[in-house]
Amino acid sequence: MPLALLALAIGAFGIGTTEFVIMGLLPEIAADYGVSIPTAGLLVTGYAIGVVIGAPLMTMLGTRISRKTVLILLMGLFVAGNALSALAPGFGLMLSGRVVASFAHGAFFGIGSVVAADLVAPGKKAGAIATMFTGLTVANIVGVPLGTFIGQAVGWRTTFAIVAALGVAGLLGIAALVPAMPRPQGARLRGELTAFRNPQVLLAMAMTVLGFGGVFAAITYIAPMMTQVAGYSDSAITWLLVLFGIGMFLGNLLGGRYADRALMPMLYTTLGGLAVVLALFTVTAHSKILAAISILLVGALGFATVPPLQKRVLDQAHGALTLASAVNIGAFNLGNALAAWLGGIVIAAGLGYTAPNWVGAVLAAAALGLAFWSAVLERRAPVRDTAAVMPVPTAVHH
Repeated sequence: MPLALLALAIGAFGIGTTEFVIMGLLPEIAADYGVSIPTAGLLVTGYAIGVVIGAPLMTMLGTRISRKTVLILLMGLFVAGNALSALAPGFGLMLSGRVVASFAHGAFFGIGSVVAADLVAPGKKAGAIATMFTGLTVANIVGVPLGTFIGQAVGWRTTFAIVAALGVAGLLGIAALVPAMPRPQGARLRGELTAFRNPQVLLAMAMTVLGFGGVFAAITYIAPMMTQVAGYSDSAITWLLVLFGIGMFLGNLLGGRYADRALMPMLYTTLGGLAVVLALFTVTAHSKILAAISILLVGALGFATVPPLQKRVLDQAHGALTLASAVNIGAFNLGNALAAWLGGIVIAAGLGYTAPNWVGAVLAAAALGLAFWSAVLERRAPVRDTAAVMPVPTAVHH
C-alpha cells in the first residue's frame, strides 16, 4: 500500500478523535467554563451542525481545485479549529473552534476515499479506502479513550492541543506523500443535485438522521450518566469509551458484511435492536455491569447501521455519488446534533441523566418505521437496476 494512505489514515484518526473525545470530557469542560452539562452539550451539537453545513460546501469546492490541495486546506481548517478549542478563554470561542474543525470532517472522508482509490490498482481500491478508514476505527478504540484519560489527568486543553498536532502531522504527510492529482472534470452542481429528487434518497437520509441520532442521544451524556447514575469513577470513563469503540468496530464489520447480502433486513434488525437496547438502558444504567454491556451494544448496533445506510443512499443516488455521499455523512451528524440537543433538553427539564436514552429509543424506532415505509414504496415502484453502481467499502463512517 502507498505511504500516502498512511497520511490519510492519520488525518482520519485525528478527525475521529476530536469528534468523539468531547463526550468523555463534558464534565471537565463544563466545570472549567462554569456552564451546565446541557450547555456544554452544545459543543457536540455545534460540531455536528458544522459537519452538516461543511460536508456539501467543501465537497463542491473539491470539484474546482485539485484534490490534494483541498485535502491540505481541510486539514488546515482542522488544525486551526482544534488549536482554537485548546486556547479558547471563553465557551463561545471554544464552540467556534469546534465548528471550524467540523468543516473538515465530511469532505475529508468523501474526497479522501476517492484519492485513496486512485492511489492503487483497480483490484485494490476497496482495500485502500478501508485502510484510510482504519484511522477512524482506531481513533475510537485508542484515540478517544486516551484523549479522555489525558484530559482528565492533565487538562482537557492538552487533549485538543495533541489533536491539533495530529492534524499537523496529517497535513504534512498529505503534502509530502499524496501525489498531485488533476482537478476532477465534469462535476456540475446541477447534476449532483438531481439525486435529491429521488424520494428513496431522502428517506435513506432521514433514516440516517434518526437512526444514528439514537446513538448520540445516549453517548453524548455518557460521562455524567455513568458517574452520577451507574456509580463509576471519573477514571472509568476511559475504559467505557474503549468498550464503546470496540462495539463500533464490531458493528461496522457486521454491517459491512451483510449490507450487500440483505440490506433492508439488516436495517430492520439493527434499528429495532438499537431501539430496544436504548429503552432498556434507562434501567441498566443503574448497574455497572449491565451499563457496560449496554454501552457495547449501543456501539455495535448503532454502527452496524452505517454501511447499509451509506450503501442505500449510493444505490439510489444514480450519477451523483460524490455529493450524495457527503450529504449523507452530514445527515449522520445532523442526527448527532438533534439528539444531543434533545438530550440536553430532557436533562435540563429535570428528568435525569438517563432520560436521553428514551430520546434515543424514540429516534431509533422512528428510523425503523421509515425503513419499513421505504421498502413498501420500493415494492410499489421498483427502482432501476443498480448493479453498475460503485460498491461501498465496508469501513464507512457518519
